[in-house]
Amino acid sequence: MRKLAALFFLAVVAAIVVFLGATQWLPQRQAVLPEAGATINVPRGASVNRVVSELARQGIAAEWQLQVVSRTRALLGEASPIRAGQYLFAPPKTIAEIFDALESGAAIQLPFTVVEGTTQRALFEQLKKATQEQRMFRSDSVTPPEAWSRALQADVANLEGFLFPDTYLVAPESSANLLLGAMHRRMKQELATAWEQRAPDTPLRTPYEALILASIIEKETGKEADRPLVGSVFINRLRIGMRLQTDPTVIYGLGEKFDGNLRKIDLQTDTPYNSYTRDGLPPTPIAFPGKASLRAAVNPPKSDFLYFVARGDGSSEFSRNLAEHNRAVAKYQLGR
Repeated sequence: MRKLAALFFLAVVAAIVVFLGATQWLPQRQAVLPEAGATINVPRGASVNRVVSELARQGIAAEWQLQVVSRTRALLGEASPIRAGQYLFAPPKTIAEIFDALESGAAIQLPFTVVEGTTQRALFEQLKKATQEQRMFRSDSVTPPEAWSRALQADVANLEGFLFPDTYLVAPESSANLLLGAMHRRMKQELATAWEQRAPDTPLRTPYEALILASIIEKETGKEADRPLVGSVFINRLRIGMRLQTDPTVIYGLGEKFDGNLRKIDLQTDTPYNSYTRDGLPPTPIAFPGKASLRAAVNPPKSDFLYFVARGDGSSEFSRNLAEHNRAVAKYQLGR
């Protein structure tokens, strides 16, 4: 009887030792990771056993150790479902930290930058290139711009202008629609904020008109300091019923026909986007504007400028009347 009691006691002690090892020692054991780190791909729907096998295959830890830690976490209610993604584990990392990352979805995130003034057609090409060269997005999720609005269930048919340019972090092989959705939500927020700050006497009637004008301002100058005055020129023209006469709208209307050289015949050929032949704003935005252009559209500084011309260094020369403007053109464009 005493022998049985002793054996039972030893079994209990052994069980306690194993339990403590499983809950205390093994989880804190350092994973074996190369200096450059180890990359683990977790497909959608992958089981814990599959992920454990891949971790063991890469030598991060023995499979039995990973299994013990995984099952102990589940038993203690400390585990969450492992999330799909691509993970980079750099040393030092414990086995517990490996599972923490896999369960929290702390996957690799790559920066994807959309510059101000990008058009949706240019963004489509950028998405395709990132997919082909970096596998940044799933190829089946990179669709033409005509499909974006329906995919995002947006309340506008055309997303031109309705995506905010910025740097976004995306997981490799994620859906491009996740990025587009984030860009669309951000632009709606930025546009709403800008519209709340509009000048009380603005001739712009709706936030959409503000977005259209902001996109024109964005394409007219790359110099942020000049955008407020560029905005004032266009606002002044809208107030007096003067045509905007801005080249970027004509270029946008030409689409793929534009070869980089804007000709006189292009300025004379009527299209919905030709601001030389039509009054007011074009029917849609022509690019994705940033914050500075949104502000410049809704609340530019007061001025009596009606013209501006590029100086050739990225800045603009502003004029109050046609005579001043012609002199500026002769100086900066014709070199007289």
